[in-house]
Order: sequence, then C-alpha cells, then structure tokens
Amino acid sequence: MTTPYQQQSQAPVPPQSPPQSPPQGPPQAAPPMPPQAPHQTNPHQTNPHQAAPHHSAPHHHTQPPQPQPHQPHQQMPSGPPSQPYAGVGPYTSPIPVRRTSLGNALASEWTKIKSVRSTIWTLSVMVALVIGIGLLVAATTADSDYDTVPTTLPGFFGTLLGQLCVVTLGVLVITSEYSTGMIRTTLTACPQRSRVLTAKALVFFTLSFTITTVALVLVAYASMGMHSGPAVAEPTGDQILGATVGAGLYVSLLGLLSLAVGAILRHSAGAITTMLGVVLLPSILPAFLMMSDSLRDLGSKMLEYSSPQSLASLFQIDDGLNNGWPQLSVLAGITAAAMIAAYALLEKRDV
Repeated sequence: MTTPYQQQSQAPVPPQSPPQSPPQGPPQAAPPMPPQAPHQTNPHQTNPHQAAPHHSAPHHHTQPPQPQPHQPHQQMPSGPPSQPYAGVGPYTSPIPVRRTSLGNALASEWTKIKSVRSTIWTLSVMVALVIGIGLLVAATTADSDYDTVPTTLPGFFGTLLGQLCVVTLGVLVITSEYSTGMIRTTLTACPQRSRVLTAKALVFFTLSFTITTVALVLVAYASMGMHSGPAVAEPTGDQILGATVGAGLYVSLLGLLSLAVGAILRHSAGAITTMLGVVLLPSILPAFLMMSDSLRDLGSKMLEYSSPQSLASLFQIDDGLNNGWPQLSVLAGITAAAMIAAYALLEKRDV
C-alpha cells in the first residue's frame, strides 16, 4: 500500500522550463524537490529550475558593469560642428610673441660660436702663438737690435703663424653647419638668410679682431718695456697703431674672407685649402715669376700684396715699405666682393 506522497515521488519529473512570471493570485506551495545524489548537493542553490554548475559548459566570466560617477548633462551647442564651443575663445600662448630682429640672430650666433670646441682651440692656439713667439723674440734680442726697427717688431713673427688659425676658424664657422646639417635648423629658425650670414660675419669679425688686437697690444707693450735704452728707437704712434690695430684688422679680414669662401664652397676641406693658397701662394709664386722679364712686374706686385709683406708693412719693419694701409684696403675690397658673392649664392641655392 502506497501513500499519496510515495505516489507523487515516484511520478516522472517534468522537463525543466524557463522561469515564468508568477501568476496573479494567492501564492501556491512549491512542489517538493526530487532526491539528489550527495555529490550534486549545492546548499547555496535555491532555484529548483537552475542546473548544477558542474554540469554546465565553461564560459567566460564578464565583470559586472561598474557604476559611473554622476556627470552633469552637457548641452551641445547648436550650429555647424566647425564652430567653437560657446564661451571658449581662441588659444592665446603664454609666451610673448614678438618680431625677430638682427639682435636675435646675433645672440644666436654668439651662443653657437662660444659653445663649440673649435672656437676655443683655434683662438687659444692663435693667442699662444702670437704672445708666446712674440715674448720669446723680445726676450732673446738685445737693445742694439732695435736701433733701426721699432720695438713692436716681435709681434710680427707670431702673427705670421697665428693668422692661419683665424683663417681655419673663419671657414669652420659656417662649413661646420653644412657638414652636420644644422644649417637647415638655422635657416628654419631664421628664414631671412642674409640676416644669418650678416650675424655670423659680425660676431666672428668682432671676436677675432678683439682677441688678435689684445694679444698684439700685450706683446707690443711688453717688448717696449724690455727694450727702453738710449740706443733703442722709440716707436711712433703710427708704428704702434699699425702693429696693433692694423695687424689685428688685417688678420680679421682674412678670417672674414675665409668665412665668405666657406659660404661659397660649403665644404670645410675645400675652403681651408683655398684659403691656404690665398695666403701662401702670393709669397711663393713671385720667386718663379721674376725669372721671366715679361712677368717680373706681376711677380713684384704679387709679392708686395702678399700676406707676409703686408704684415711687414703694417709693422713698418723697413723704411722703404709703406705703412701697410694700401694692402689693407685691397684686402678689404676683395673681402667685400667675396661677401657679396656669398650673399647672392646663399639666397639662390637650396640648402
């Protein structure tokens, strides 16, 4: 004899169906759960229509959506998308914007020329040659050696070698930027190319003239202090001016000519070689030109305007020589012509 409960437990379990919303009306008691095996017992499972977790296929767990902070509703402005938002004006840079001038280019070139090692090394060697050789000559000569020549003569020997350092530096001031590609950055920052070349020329000429003249002044007055006896011919004001300012101006113009040649050739080795030829060949070729009667005048004129002879005229070593200002004027004219050519090619060429 079976009880009604046993008959209900032995009845087949109907297939599971998705949960439906409870019908309207008084709540009814849920049917009893069928007996489960011990390994299927899940004390946390309260929904009879939910399958056991170990029978379901593995699936990817997704994180529940995180609550977003409350943001006030922003109303988009009306109008086409290209219009700026209401209340937002054009951007204003906090850096003051002003027109550039030659002063800015001068400051830039001064920063570059004083921060590279080539400037320090070449000018240091030039000062060492001018002062070192000049003081050595002044210390090894006697008072009787200056009976016909001024006591500013010792500076001449150091200047003959020191001018080569200024020539080299003049070339490197501009050709180093072409070799490294920095000339593109320079001309991008300052599109006016004539202003860039003018700033380079002014900064280099001022620096070389100042340092060369100061070194020659130290040598001249040191030699005058060492030799001041009664047999010594006191130098005149014109002789002192030529041995200091004149020689410094001549060397600086040579350096400026080197800068112009470097701007024209845009190659360090080629420009330095060209300038060495300009300095050395006029003092070597006359020895061969004077062998010919037809070329003797050309050789003598070339020798007169060569670099050693021009410096000797500025120091007034021989009474038969002029004071050196004609040679200085010729060098200034050649330098001006080379600078004009450099300006024209810089504006015409591509970088």
